[in-house]
Amino acid sequence: MRKWIVPGTLTSVAMAILTGCGGGSDSAVNSLPVGIAEVSRTAYTATQPGAGTSPATQDLLTGGLGKAGLGLAAAPAFADPLNPTAAELRRNALHGNYRGIMDASAGSGYGTLYGPNIDLAGRDTLGHGLIPGVEYLARLDDGSGRKNVAMVVQVPAHFDASNPCIVAGPSSGSRGVYGSIGSAGEWALKKGCAVALTDSGKGMGLHDLMDDSVNRIDGTRASRTAAGMLSHFAAQITDAARTAFNTAFPNRLALKHAHSQQNPEQDWGTDTLASIRYALYVLNQEYAPTVGTGPQREVRFNADNTLVIAGSVSNGGAAVLRAAEQDTDRLIDGVVASEPSAQPRTTAGYGVQQGGVPVEVYGRALIDYFTVGNIYQPCAALAPSVTMAEASFFNYMTLARLNPAAANRCAALASKGLLSGADTAAQATEALQKLRAYGWTADHDAMHNAHYGLGNSPIIGMMYTNALGRFSVLDNLCGMSVAQVNGSTGDVVPVSAAVKAGSFAIGNGTANGAPATVVYNDSVGGAKAWQFAVSPSTGKADLALDAALCQRALVTGVDMVTGAALGAATVPTKAQSDALRAGMAQVQLNGNLRGKPTLIVAGRSDALVPVNHSSRAYVAYNRAVEGAASKLRYYEVTNAQHFDAFLSLAGFDNRYVPLHGYFNDAMSAMYAHLKSGAALAPSQVVRATPRGGQPGAAPAITAAHLPAIVATPEAGNQIGFAGSSVNVPH
Repeated sequence: MRKWIVPGTLTSVAMAILTGCGGGSDSAVNSLPVGIAEVSRTAYTATQPGAGTSPATQDLLTGGLGKAGLGLAAAPAFADPLNPTAAELRRNALHGNYRGIMDASAGSGYGTLYGPNIDLAGRDTLGHGLIPGVEYLARLDDGSGRKNVAMVVQVPAHFDASNPCIVAGPSSGSRGVYGSIGSAGEWALKKGCAVALTDSGKGMGLHDLMDDSVNRIDGTRASRTAAGMLSHFAAQITDAARTAFNTAFPNRLALKHAHSQQNPEQDWGTDTLASIRYALYVLNQEYAPTVGTGPQREVRFNADNTLVIAGSVSNGGAAVLRAAEQDTDRLIDGVVASEPSAQPRTTAGYGVQQGGVPVEVYGRALIDYFTVGNIYQPCAALAPSVTMAEASFFNYMTLARLNPAAANRCAALASKGLLSGADTAAQATEALQKLRAYGWTADHDAMHNAHYGLGNSPIIGMMYTNALGRFSVLDNLCGMSVAQVNGSTGDVVPVSAAVKAGSFAIGNGTANGAPATVVYNDSVGGAKAWQFAVSPSTGKADLALDAALCQRALVTGVDMVTGAALGAATVPTKAQSDALRAGMAQVQLNGNLRGKPTLIVAGRSDALVPVNHSSRAYVAYNRAVEGAASKLRYYEVTNAQHFDAFLSLAGFDNRYVPLHGYFNDAMSAMYAHLKSGAALAPSQVVRATPRGGQPGAAPAITAAHLPAIVATPEAGNQIGFAGSSVNVPH
């Protein structure tokens, strides 16, 4: 167990000996951790809402907008849309990232069950919810100028230096540095903890290859040359290569997560640990005594006297698990991972059961099951048993417009021998069964339409195959690139100046349309967005099936249609597949949480990161690795899925419940456990109740829809083990 030391009771020399300074030095002087370069320190002092851009009109949590401003669908306009300031970009990025992971629509619980105005006890006591304090911005690099991971440490004004705590919140998805502001950030700031945010090598690194412009770390735009070491990301290509590429493929973009050629996921854990070291440094800069007459500071805060919780959601949840596994310096005291994209290193030695029935396929790598989903989801979404015609998705695309292409996908799969049904309904039903056979469940059936409608599988398929294999933007892997497109025709167009200028605030780091969309270069008749693409092998507008089959072959090393192994002259090649699979191995988890108390929360209806492959599998894997020493607890919430923001859509509002409150509850439970020894509730199923009503007109959610995690779950809700298999009740 950690030895708790009251700050100030040891000399700085003794602290340095005990902790290695906590800030990356062996001396008594506080020093920046290795590889971190500080960019700025700003005090944000606002306590009343406003749309200003000065530090006096912004705060740490809401950018000065407050509960009402975050509740608005649109962020404030930039004074000059073509040249937004860093302060304007920060404000709008806080707005976009906060809303990006939760539902703020009417009746959703925003402002009543959660939100800036709701305290950690669930009471409406915090007014507008603004939290003043100081914010440090820094970058973590390996000396090459290519890594440039963004880090932000926020210290609320009500931070208690005699009771120090830090929450590490790596970003969810591919989001930028503020990606966890609405989850880990909000909980930490309300609790009075410092929060260490990092984009973990993802974020809005947008390189326009046409004019060679990039985002700086602070979000502003500049030429690659002018940005220099403050460039968040620039593709590693020569000017000659860029010119040639622009001639062949004009108006293409490069994204950091996809095209950095660094496989950033392999460093999600170490980046999270680095953010904690930086947070300790910041606390010492803010509160430690000076050395002599200054300006250097002593080391008052270190890993032994500062409580540290690593907590985040989705990809951020995977990052905190990986950080715990890699935490040889014992920086982290407890872990909370919500809907983590956990990827066990092996499926041997453990199993997954539901209701005592073994699950046949579980624990697969993310890109493995996503490439299966990318092939079958569009067709499966047409199955008569799961049709959801009322939903509308993704800026210009609706299911009504995509469904004809989805029917073509069904027919194309049948023509290639991958389905056998005689008509669309039969083919779709068969495709749905194939997804179930690969680890999805009946609880996911009504979510497949959303994930294909939003393009999640095409986006992940394109981005992660590039990232894991360390491919260049020049490679056009599987014939795919990213660009802004015309929403009516799917044609590539130049990225608009205003969209590009505001990309740091409006983008989420993926090719989801703002500002980049996945483009199939090899579409018959010329490059088209994936939604409009015509596959050469079928001559049909089938949502780029040929590209999806190529991505699947990269994962397996085998052509899915012919069954032939890849070679030097195939598309893709064996060498490309080998590179991808090497990258997959680099990001998988080892299951050893080093005895740290850990809470995993997941939604049973999560079709993006299915529990059989992620949370359930990791729970069983951890038990196989740590045995009785494991301190992991698992809470599975029924009728909850991956994106709380989906609940603002008709057909989701009445079918699903938000998971956000359970993350907050888990964070509070972990804090109480670490501070006072309060017992952690055992693993259990939490049976939440949807709001019901008509699609688009669900009644307001109440606490009654969201039962608490309990200390003594009923027998039918207890999650346990049957031998080496985790057993989750129906």
